[in-house]
Amino acid sequence: MADVHLDVQDYYGKVLQTTDDLMTNACTTSSAMPRYIKTAISNVHEEVISKYYGCGLTLPLRLEGAHVLDLGSGAGRDCYIASQLVGKEGYVVGVDMTKEQLLTARKYIDFHMDKFGYSKKNVEFHEGYLEELSKLNLKGASFDVVVSNCVLNLVKDKRAVLEACFALLKEGGELYFSDVYASRRIPEILAQDKVLYGECLSGALYWNDFEQMAKQVGFFDPRVVSSSPITIQNEDAIEKLGDIKFHSITYRLFKLKDLEPDCEDFGQAVRYLGNIQHSEKGMFLDAHHYFEKGKIKAVCGNTWNMLFQTRFKENFDFIGNFETHYGIFEGCGKNPPFNQIASNEGTPALSCC
Repeated sequence: MADVHLDVQDYYGKVLQTTDDLMTNACTTSSAMPRYIKTAISNVHEEVISKYYGCGLTLPLRLEGAHVLDLGSGAGRDCYIASQLVGKEGYVVGVDMTKEQLLTARKYIDFHMDKFGYSKKNVEFHEGYLEELSKLNLKGASFDVVVSNCVLNLVKDKRAVLEACFALLKEGGELYFSDVYASRRIPEILAQDKVLYGECLSGALYWNDFEQMAKQVGFFDPRVVSSSPITIQNEDAIEKLGDIKFHSITYRLFKLKDLEPDCEDFGQAVRYLGNIQHSEKGMFLDAHHYFEKGKIKAVCGNTWNMLFQTRFKENFDFIGNFETHYGIFEGCGKNPPFNQIASNEGTPALSCC
């Protein structure tokens, strides 16, 4: 594991100087960004932006006043966006193992607090390995949201990171993150390729291995928010990888003890009130669940709990209870993310509840 740490630190601290140095588009953002995120990015220092290597948008709705942990925060771009979204009453903690990236992130704390009009800082950065978060003295069950942007694939012990996230989240909190996933398991010979590993490819998990791992840790119902294929234009990488396909997938994993392995029907429904900032007309929970303002929508028990037992409770009316069970929720599917066109910017994919 020490060798992996050194290789990744070297690649992101010395080999890569800006986003333009990447050999593939695996560690770049392809999804369209909403206007309020673009506005927040415009307030971030240009040097921080130039050293961003994320693969998705990992900042969910409803962050006002939240405590947010960013794993693999790099030069701090997402932390400084989150700083604006959580506001003066919220707080953001970034963790990264690359000294060069952290130097950039810390260099501009005062700049951004002044830019945002904050009298005291609401951002801090820690140096450490994601597999060893317990060594950072972060308080357990203290974060509302943990985010991560194209980093888990660079970690050797991915289960250790998921377990730490579960421990650090409050009950009802969520891990909301983007990462690269493979259509099949990566051969060990490719996993040892430093360039492919640094480019976020050969360290990627087979998507189904990830979902099973998440459930074993306690995140019982992983939800895909968005999924997009990764195109690889580097000829050497294409030849080495052969028929293995890659997707950038954004997941949200809720820490809820009442979630079940499948989508069960209890005759429940919800109605979105339209009171979430930047999402007044409707809210996407995931790629299969869009809630239009004012419209009553039938949901399974798991989806009910993801709304009723989390920070979204005040944004919905809830109809029904858990007194009567009607079996599996009609239309619930288990389509793998590689077989669906999923986007939180358009029509949800037709599977699941």
